[in-house]
Amino acid sequence: MRIYCEKDYQAMSRRAANIIAAEIIRKPDCVLGLATGSTPVGTYKELIAMYQQGDVSFKEVHSVNLDEYKGLAPTHDQSYRYFMQDNLFNHVDIDPANTNVPNGLAEDAEAECAAYDRLVESFGYADLQLLGIGNNGHIGFNEPDSSFTKATHVVDLTESTISANARFFESANEVPRQALTMGIGCIMAARRILLVANGAGKADALYNTVCGPITPECPATILQLHKDVVIVADEAALSKVIAAGVAVCR
Repeated sequence: MRIYCEKDYQAMSRRAANIIAAEIIRKPDCVLGLATGSTPVGTYKELIAMYQQGDVSFKEVHSVNLDEYKGLAPTHDQSYRYFMQDNLFNHVDIDPANTNVPNGLAEDAEAECAAYDRLVESFGYADLQLLGIGNNGHIGFNEPDSSFTKATHVVDLTESTISANARFFESANEVPRQALTMGIGCIMAARRILLVANGAGKADALYNTVCGPITPECPATILQLHKDVVIVADEAALSKVIAAGVAVCR
């Protein structure tokens, strides 16, 4: 596990974008596992700037997103398909047919989850999987639980996750209560994992991820078992990790 400590959100975003761009340059037809939420927005902006400057092309890239709200149409402005279109896909040369997000409107959500697993497996899993992390340690929408769920599945969102996401909706009542999420097995099958985090609100989650015991009560702790994990975070998010004496790169 390699940890980069950046001074602020912009520097964190730039570092993360450089890592993703390097992967695309290394393997132009790579499979990128992509994440949503507020944290990766800056990273996507940096990637768009690189594309506009002619430094990177997404023409041959395939993408697989981590999750989608159950019950939201792709055109809903809070769906994760909409998020990806608005924050990345519409601004680069990626082939729309090569972008994949779980279908939140699938009549049979369980069948959709199984089909999504088969899709990701058919690609050989992600070459690089981008992750954010929730305040409770969730990755994707894999919430704290009594066991790790390997396969893509429908999950009931915790109240803390609903509260954290309420800022994107008019009220907490409008936040969907379920989501389809890539399971821990798919995430861990990625060749490389890049986790981004910023702000003091993520300090406990990052400390537990790096220093705590491996437990499904903090899903991100499973990353300790992956052979190639890179964490890029700002000083506030890494404050407790640094206080614990863990070596970081600056």
